Amino acid sequence: MKNKEFNIPPVPAVLLAIISVQCGAAIAKTLFPAIGAAGTASIRIGISALILLLAYRPNLKAITREQWKIVVPYGLSLGAMNLIFYFAIERIPIGLAVTLEFIGPLLVAIIGSKRVIDYCWVLLAAMGIVLIAPWSNDKVDLLGVLFALLAGALWAAYIVLGGKISKIMNSGQAVSTGMLFAAILILPFGLFENGLANLTTKFFGMGVALALLSSAIPFTLEMKALGQLPPRTFSILMSLEPAAAAICAFIFLQEKLSFYEVLAVVCVVVASAGSTLTAKR
Repeated sequence: MKNKEFNIPPVPAVLLAIISVQCGAAIAKTLFPAIGAAGTASIRIGISALILLLAYRPNLKAITREQWKIVVPYGLSLGAMNLIFYFAIERIPIGLAVTLEFIGPLLVAIIGSKRVIDYCWVLLAAMGIVLIAPWSNDKVDLLGVLFALLAGALWAAYIVLGGKISKIMNSGQAVSTGMLFAAILILPFGLFENGLANLTTKFFGMGVALALLSSAIPFTLEMKALGQLPPRTFSILMSLEPAAAAICAFIFLQEKLSFYEVLAVVCVVVASAGSTLTAKR
């Protein structure tokens, strides 16, 4: 029997993925001090891989050589992106880390664009990202900055590879297989850090929720969207992430938004909406 998949339009799929990730971030912030960055990443990706493998039951023997060449680096970039980003937010503020990470997707959007209007939306989104960044922090850890930039490069690779694999492989099969390789890459780091030694039943339950909200659900939604949206449009839509992070911080952590942060939200929302309206069908 073939797997049944929800038919969600690409733009709502991306927006739902963003909301899901930010809800998961609230859980991750609770887990982070207890089991560490690598431990949190290991739980998130490891449980996500198990959930997706059980849900989609990919036939690894049926995967062609052409598909293997893309799905393996897709999974490795996915795992490395999450691990490196967690290392970044260990050392620098989350807002700054997310902002620096977004250089990757924005470069994908610029490189893939051939129309003036697309550059305008990218510029507007970039303005929003700059406004939302806590550049006033003078004590920025340079290693944390490098980790965030590397996470951005890996995110760009994820977007490009995800777009390619979605054209030649079923989305559920692709994301579940990719997540398997992401888990294989990350788990040794979690074991080496010894954060998993502090894992309790409570933390494991939170890890399941984190895996669903931060990985299994959003990556599946993003995979479906990548198969229908141009990479540059997907990238600009994903620029809602810094704004969503700020809004969720206000709702869940009672962190107030400054004038510039509110202005940043407006910039990225308008850029995302504009890119969606003007995207070629």
